[in-house]
Amino acid sequence: MNDTYDVAVIGGGLLGCATAYYLARAGAGVLLLEKNQIGRHASGQNAGSLHFQLEYRMIEQGRKAAREAARALPLHLDAITAWRDLPQEIGEDCGVVQNGGIMLAETPHQIGLLTEKAELERSLGLDVTLLEGPALREHAPYLSTKVTAAAYMPHEGKANPRLVTPALARAAAARGAEIRVRSPLTELIRGAGRWRLGCADGFRARAQTVVIAAGVWTDQVAGMADVRLPVTPVALQMLATARTAPFLPHLVQHVGRRLSLKQTAEGNVLIGGGWPSAFVIREGRTDVDSPPGLRHSSITGNLDAASVIPGIRPLPVLRAWSGMTTLTPDQLPLIGEVPRRPGLYAATGGSAFTLGPTYARLLSETILTGTASLPLGPYSPARFGFLNAA
Repeated sequence: MNDTYDVAVIGGGLLGCATAYYLARAGAGVLLLEKNQIGRHASGQNAGSLHFQLEYRMIEQGRKAAREAARALPLHLDAITAWRDLPQEIGEDCGVVQNGGIMLAETPHQIGLLTEKAELERSLGLDVTLLEGPALREHAPYLSTKVTAAAYMPHEGKANPRLVTPALARAAAARGAEIRVRSPLTELIRGAGRWRLGCADGFRARAQTVVIAAGVWTDQVAGMADVRLPVTPVALQMLATARTAPFLPHLVQHVGRRLSLKQTAEGNVLIGGGWPSAFVIREGRTDVDSPPGLRHSSITGNLDAASVIPGIRPLPVLRAWSGMTTLTPDQLPLIGEVPRRPGLYAATGGSAFTLGPTYARLLSETILTGTASLPLGPYSPARFGFLNAA
């Protein structure tokens, strides 16, 4: 064995780097292992939305599914403050802007969904206001006349995904965390009251506690500890337009269609919202080590959904790219200690970019003190404990 640590964090995305930061800030001896480069995967490939309202994917399956997804809203409320304070806390700007967000409706049915969603969110403490008529036009003059209502949330916004994760890694390292890149984990075994870790580059270590923050590789890492976690990789794609003058101050979503829009500080419009890309399949299995391929139908469908903002139509699309994220069967996050595996924690699922700083802080509190400042019971891996017999 080369080294011994209090906590080993597996995964160098936003969630892993933020967890390493909070733990190191509290004085823990932290090792962070990343198989590639910091922020190379989902954390650097998403569009950087900070969406605290319930997303389209959370409500498209009906009231029951929406109410289940709403169990994570306490985390959303916490994340509003977490993102507001993050730049000052780590001393880097990271492109965090919280100018507000709106979710659109075009038809009477969609207005009904929007109203019901807003009532649910307000009952759980989210500041959401319904806008119609002149109030909507005054607030968002860039919208098509087809849009008849919108739910406005003042704290939504964006961050620059290419800046946030490296900044958190630097903040963690400045507080003593050891960060190893290009060091894929190959062994995770419990013995003599500690976890033994082995990497493909020959590095070996021991740790009292291990945090799996490995995104789409969560199930693979958990499998090394003989644990099954029901996390599903999801392949998505996004678009970026040419630069134009500032005209879109808000994060824009849609209650009845897959759509997420925002304008960067440089003037490009980023267009997404959950449109699928195509996984690479090898020997009948999903290959999460290969970038998903683009789908032409997703590009055209995404641009059609974006037509609710006429100013986007003349803008040429400069780039389309794909990325991956993870979801759990109930769409709730997976945060906490794994049953029957002392000192093994996992964090993934849900809106892991938007909620990443909150996940990381709450998980760090749990590891350091045995409890978190918000209840994590609804998101515990224990709810899937029936999948593990040993």
